[in-house]
This record gives sequence, structure tokens and C-alpha cells, in this order.
Amino acid sequence: MLATAIHVSAAAGLGGMAGLLGGLFGFGGGFLVIPLLGFFYGMDQQTAQGTALIMVVPNVLWAFSQYHRRFGLDLRMAATIAGSALIAAYPSARFATGLDPHVLRLAFAVFLATTAGTVAYRTWRGGARVERGPRRAWGWTAVVGLIGGVVSGVFGVGGAFVAPPLLTTFFGLRQLEAQGLALALVSPSALLALVAYAGAGQVDWLVGLPLALGGIATISAGVAFASRLPERRMRLAFCGLLLLTAVLLALRG
Repeated sequence: MLATAIHVSAAAGLGGMAGLLGGLFGFGGGFLVIPLLGFFYGMDQQTAQGTALIMVVPNVLWAFSQYHRRFGLDLRMAATIAGSALIAAYPSARFATGLDPHVLRLAFAVFLATTAGTVAYRTWRGGARVERGPRRAWGWTAVVGLIGGVVSGVFGVGGAFVAPPLLTTFFGLRQLEAQGLALALVSPSALLALVAYAGAGQVDWLVGLPLALGGIATISAGVAFASRLPERRMRLAFCGLLLLTAVLLALRG
């Protein structure tokens, strides 16, 4: 009984940490939680991913609502990104099932590191002035959704990391707007994935529910803190998170 209480409390604390970072950078927190669930709770990879999704789904939905309330996101862009990502994610995931998972992880790690280096260079070169791309018609964000859906389907994570650099570079959005719209990309595919994992019995609800509650409790604080950071510092911090993710994936690979 005591061991169960400790496990539940630890899960809530882990969810709180993931929610804080998710609110700050605009993602669900799954990539941080999955390896820790395997290490501390002895879960296999599939069960860790399914359990983390219990937290990711409400995290991204609540974080999206907070970003929209604070920064006035374009809902047409959000719907376009979400719909196109959903179309691309499933066939990409089916294709990825026949590929070597270790090669996929390493390839994605290289991709994230390259993206982080490129964005960091452009941000640093711009000095105090942050470079933004031209404003394009909102319908073109379907391309961002397709790319994010393919990345999510093939690599299992990463759609929320791919969208912000594309939206800031090619659509002239602020970093915080781009992070909020990235959450729209993740939301529908994460929900479908949770249903699939739950149907396969690869979800630990006793751990997943406290994860979700902890995440929801801290997301608002993460979003509020993000709103106080300068644009340039937010972009550089986001690049740091990309590099951290690349390292974690490379170690797993």
C-alpha cells in the first residue's frame, strides 16, 4: 500500500515537471517521461509510451487553450495544421513499422540537432532583432501539418518540435504563437494513439492518471513564465530543448 502511494506521488511529481516544461515550450512532455517510466517503473517501451499518452492528451489540450487565451492564436491555422497532421500521421506510422527503430531514433536525433543549430544560428546572427519570415496565407500551414504528421508517424515523437521553426521562418509568426499552434498539431494524433494503446492493453492507468493531474496543475505556470521571456531568449531556449531531445534519442538509439 505504501509502495503504491509512493509510486502515485512520484508520478504526479513527474507529471508536474513535464507539464511545466510543456507549458513553457509548447509540447506534451512525453519524450521526457517515457524513458523515466521505463527506468523507475520497469515498463516496457510500448507500455511507457501508452501510459505517457494519458498525460500528453490533456496536457496539449489545456496548454493549447492557455496559449490561445494569452496570445490569440489563429484558429484557422490550428484547424488546418491539426487536420493535415492527422491525415499524414497514420500512413507514416504504418510505413515506419517496417523500419529499424534504432536507425529511426538516430536519424531523428540528427534531424533535431540540425534544426536546433540552424534556428540558433539565425537567432544569434540577428542579434537583438529576431528574424521572421514573410507572412503567408493561412492555408499554406497545411504543409506544416503534413510535415509534422509525417515526423510524428515515422519517429513517434517530434511533431511539436518541427512546427515552430517552420512557422517562424516561413509564416512570420512569433515563437510563442508558433509553439501554441504546434500543440494543435499534436492533439488529435495523440488522442488516437491513446485509444490504440489502451485497446491493446498497453496503458498503466494507476501511473498515468497522476501523471496527467500533475501536468495539468503546472501547465498554466509554464505558459505564464513563457509570456515573460524575450522572443530571442525563447528561441534559444527552444533550441536547447531540441538538442536535449536529440541527445536522449541518440542514447536510446
